[in-house]
Amino acid sequence: MIISRQIRAARVLLGWSQERLASEARVALTALKRLESEHLAVRLATRDAVCRALRAHGIVFHASQLGVGVLLVEEGQQGAERTAVVDNL
Repeated sequence: MIISRQIRAARVLLGWSQERLASEARVALTALKRLESEHLAVRLATRDAVCRALRAHGIVFHASQLGVGVLLVEEGQQGAERTAVVDNL
């Protein structure tokens, strides 16, 4: 599952405020703040909407045995380079 730190990191990579991400994902700002906090419960629908919004703007979530992370795939890199990155979460 995508964790709160990945959501925050993805937002920062895009240079977005919490307000911008909430608007892009069409979720309440308070719901996004809950999602980005590590200890508060959030609805699955909220998490899904936020992840879809981030992915639509080039974010790839990654998890491996070494840890988790995010990658920003720049626009125009939609070919083989982008498909080579596995969004496995």
